[in-house]
Amino acid sequence: MRPVQSIHPTTYLFAARALRDFGDGFVAILLPVYLLALGFSPLQVGVIATASLFGSAFLTIVVGFLGAHRDLRGLLLGAASLMVATGAAMSVINDYALLLVVAFAGTINPSAGSVSVFVPLEHAVLTREVASVERTRMFARYSLVGSLASAFGALAVALPDLITPLGLGQLTAIKLMFILYALLGLAGAVLYARIPPRITGDEPPKAVLGPSRAIVFKLAALFSLDAFAGGFVVQSLLALWLFERFNLSLAEAGVFFFWSGVLSAFSFPVAAWLSKRVGLINTMVFTHIPSSIALMLAAFAPTLPLTLSLLLIRAALSQMDVPTRSSYVMAVVTEAERAAAASFTSVPRSLAAAASPALAGALFAASYRSLPLLICAALKITYDLLLLLQFRHVKPPEEC
Repeated sequence: MRPVQSIHPTTYLFAARALRDFGDGFVAILLPVYLLALGFSPLQVGVIATASLFGSAFLTIVVGFLGAHRDLRGLLLGAASLMVATGAAMSVINDYALLLVVAFAGTINPSAGSVSVFVPLEHAVLTREVASVERTRMFARYSLVGSLASAFGALAVALPDLITPLGLGQLTAIKLMFILYALLGLAGAVLYARIPPRITGDEPPKAVLGPSRAIVFKLAALFSLDAFAGGFVVQSLLALWLFERFNLSLAEAGVFFFWSGVLSAFSFPVAAWLSKRVGLINTMVFTHIPSSIALMLAAFAPTLPLTLSLLLIRAALSQMDVPTRSSYVMAVVTEAERAAAASFTSVPRSLAAAASPALAGALFAASYRSLPLLICAALKITYDLLLLLQFRHVKPPEEC
């Protein structure tokens, strides 16, 4: 009789991320629609996005300290419980001040990307469970799963329009989508519970960051610039820009963000393949710059088809630095520092990204709707050049 093979922990991790990103995929697009339907302004939408990103930064700081000493599975279960509470609260609250509190304290993600309290914990678990030679490939698969799930989540934004003929108002239908978000968090908790309990090391390190502190802080500073730039065009604000400039419907926006997510998803294995040939840093930089140029051109494009085409080109290139960046950070620090390094490079990203949506919302309110796209592109190109200058000679072990 053949022994029953156990399921690898990364399988549960990938499945949980798929559920989480599916929820983020529709929430990021529905959030501005929901807030506008409640009577709030584009500036207030931007402030909600800022509050959610500041809250993510605060939670990430907490898990960065706890992750070096606590069971990662337990922390993931706590984060999943917070996702359940967030969805339930968003479905019943209409008051703006309370929505700000939920946005700050909860897991609402206006970027539908990797800015989340879950990310440093999942990175630490993933790195712990795979060999170094497989690390970049596994991060590419991890990102692929998340991006595909987010793409299908974007298609789900059409559900409110599909169920309103049944007698429900659009606002009620959107509230039901937040209930679905809560249920996805519950299912994710069931999957996280299947991950073996294990702390990051037999002996907790005396310092959260040790020998790699200098390189982590330098990377964190550069990643902050990148995230500040990206905050001007988080998915909720990009959706708002398309709604206001071209009067897109929810269904049309869902289809666009679906294909945008698909292109991003399949860029991840390409990034892993490319990094083996030209290196992690070169892959990050030389795919990022063309994507920023495409975003600049989209800001000036006169027609919807041309704008969407340029944004899809951007989507095919802009996320190739995600698995390579994660793999690079995990490669250049010691094993005991990985949870802290993931957190300390994520926190400044979250803080920096949190500052810019409110600024973008103010520019929207002042009718400078395309300016956030241009600011984002210019700052991202600056980041890429600085990253190349500072780290082109700092090689991960597999490139030495």
